[in-house]
Amino acid sequence: MIFGDEYMKVLAIVQARCSSSRLPGKVLKKLAGKPMIIHELERLGHSRLIDRIVLATSTEASDDPLEEVAAKSGVEIFRGSLDDVLDRYYQCAKKYQPVHVVRITGDCPIIDWRIVDHVIAKHMENQNDYTATSEDFPDGLDTEVIRFSALEYTWKMAKMMSEREHVTLYLRNHSEMFQMEIIPCEKKLNNMRWTVDEPQDFTFIEKVFSGIYEKKHDFSMEDVLNFLEENEEVLTINCGIKRNEGLAKSLANDKEIKL
Repeated sequence: MIFGDEYMKVLAIVQARCSSSRLPGKVLKKLAGKPMIIHELERLGHSRLIDRIVLATSTEASDDPLEEVAAKSGVEIFRGSLDDVLDRYYQCAKKYQPVHVVRITGDCPIIDWRIVDHVIAKHMENQNDYTATSEDFPDGLDTEVIRFSALEYTWKMAKMMSEREHVTLYLRNHSEMFQMEIIPCEKKLNNMRWTVDEPQDFTFIEKVFSGIYEKKHDFSMEDVLNFLEENEEVLTINCGIKRNEGLAKSLANDKEIKL
């Protein structure tokens, strides 16, 4: 079942907040002289297929500093629900009326726009409703592309708390209703953790930036892999942390909510 018409515009929405329970304020932590979130947005800015990038945060006062940083950097920002992230995404996307939405989380400062563009290209080429990277990619390069009409349908139908907190969970739980594709990684790299949830994750990212950033600001996944091959001890900094811990917690405490 394919939703909507031919593609016309691609909107990337980067979700972020300052009230992270495991590492509060992580998105604003300084990395090579800039807030972590700004590095991520700048890296996405190299994309050749994204038409617009918006930072989506909550209306909570705790996220006011994030809006201030975005304003100083010329980043577009949208503010919506803190806990109903699906609604935040939908309301943001509705404002801009794209045909396709790219979902990126704000804790991925070494996101690779080349991979993002590859996922977008496959999504468009195969006229998918939903396209995403597989979990064989390092945790932290996660990219999802969803047709806006499928996002709208998901927003209308999702009733479980977990499906409101995790934007594409309803869609993935009802895969038979959508045309979907998971993009494989050429190597099995799911043992690598390049996202930032814990203090040791940030330490890992700092090591990567200190080893690569000055030489090449727009470094790729392959550049990081080469650096880690030469500096194997860096991999041990944040190994052993469970992937998708937030999702597991949501599912453990799940319940249906009234909208």
